[in-house]
Amino acid sequence: MTWPSGSSRTVLTLLQLLLLYFACSEYVTVQASVHEYSGDRFVAKGGAFVVHGGSEGIYSSAPSHRNSTSLTDNGDSYIRFEKVKFRRGKELANFSSGLLHAIVFEVEDRETIGGSAYGGQRAVCCTADLAKLGVCSEGEIIHRPSTENPGWPKVFGVSFDLDEEVATLPSKSIEITKTGMYNVYFIHCDPKLKDLTVEGKSIWKNPSGYLPGRMAPLMNFYGFMSFAFVILGIFWFSQYARFWREVLPLQNCITIVIALGMFEMTLWYFEYAEFNETGIRPTGITMWAVTFGAVKRTVARLIMLMVSMGFGVVRPTLGGLTSKVIMLGATFFVASEVLELVENVGAISDLSGKARLFLVLPVAVLDAFFILWIFTSLSATLSKLQARRMVVKLDIYRKFTNALAVAVIVSVGWICYELYFKSIDVYNEKWQNAWIIPAFWQVLSFSLLCVICSLWAPSQNSTRYTYSDDGSEEFDRDDTTLTLIKPAPLPSNDFRSAPEARSVQDSNGLSNGDLEEDKTE
Repeated sequence: MTWPSGSSRTVLTLLQLLLLYFACSEYVTVQASVHEYSGDRFVAKGGAFVVHGGSEGIYSSAPSHRNSTSLTDNGDSYIRFEKVKFRRGKELANFSSGLLHAIVFEVEDRETIGGSAYGGQRAVCCTADLAKLGVCSEGEIIHRPSTENPGWPKVFGVSFDLDEEVATLPSKSIEITKTGMYNVYFIHCDPKLKDLTVEGKSIWKNPSGYLPGRMAPLMNFYGFMSFAFVILGIFWFSQYARFWREVLPLQNCITIVIALGMFEMTLWYFEYAEFNETGIRPTGITMWAVTFGAVKRTVARLIMLMVSMGFGVVRPTLGGLTSKVIMLGATFFVASEVLELVENVGAISDLSGKARLFLVLPVAVLDAFFILWIFTSLSATLSKLQARRMVVKLDIYRKFTNALAVAVIVSVGWICYELYFKSIDVYNEKWQNAWIIPAFWQVLSFSLLCVICSLWAPSQNSTRYTYSDDGSEEFDRDDTTLTLIKPAPLPSNDFRSAPEARSVQDSNGLSNGDLEEDKTE
């Protein structure tokens, strides 16, 4: 296989960038359940000035730990504010300000924040019209007690004194006694406080550790998937060792995919385990897990595409399609890698950003192109196998086609469900079930890999599935392995009529012609 010079330079450049990225990552960590505020600026929204401090699903504290006098890291759930400071410029320090608020609320209590006069536009800060109604004081934040959660939302704050440039929010720990999606916002209503920034951090903890609630089930899931890959690997590698003399290039590629899957699942498990234990997401392990996953998905798609084209089965090479296949794979790898890096490295809140929607589109388009090309190639390969009467190969390709068709149909159905799920969960209230969406894709790809492993497992008859130019494949008829196609029994050679003999000769001529065509490709 010859690589075009352009593709070679592109891939080498990407590898150099990735190596540089990994080298830098050894000295970088991203604090995930520790939400850092590094000079975040307030943004005007609905008459107020707001900084989003984080959103996470949090499970309630263990019953034995509720209402304790001191919160610990063992069974307690809490949100803790540490060294949160508001900073204004020196030129704006010539007056004392109103309160700068920190607001913590569960998503079900979102309607307790803000209000409107006479059914008009909802405002967070008290307006002159609302002040006339006597429901609030002008310039203050509007909030009222929750009827469902007594004592919520939690609102506290600090103000600037005259000539003071920094106002420090008192350190505070808030115990979580009800499971829910919690939000933190820093809000002020003073338009004179231009370019105000916030610094410090907030620490969010679940009873079992520092993993955000939506991520917590994924740690056990990746542990289960690691075990599943080990079981598949034991089966595959035992067959590989027994029949290593008959191993095909395709089976070597499947071995690589299984190994990549093992590394990916193991890395994800340890990444989540360390994150849960320390509250700090290890950037290096995350990037390695993301990269192993992107390489695995790329290699798996390329294998399915080449198999669909009949590479190594009905044609010895891909001919002029080699460069196109490589470029498609390289493009998919880059798009998938960027998407996963943005989604996982440095991910803090249990919210999906708009950037993800922008990055998902290229991956979805490339996946659709892969599917279209795979099924177009499969159709041509099946026709060629049927014309050459390669019954054993035709049988295995039929099974492969059926498995792919089922996977595509299930994928489309799940995409529809995912769109429906997100459309009805605008405020992430169903966060406890959100982990099922990424887990499903891992299970589906693993299931398809298991089907491929069962179809092309190393055996003493592996060579019957490989390409051969001796013309003997036209008469390969093994009824014992055929399940989807059942040809009519043929009469023996001793009783074959002259017209039948002539048809066989014609078939041989056609097959040999096709083989010559493959060689020229």
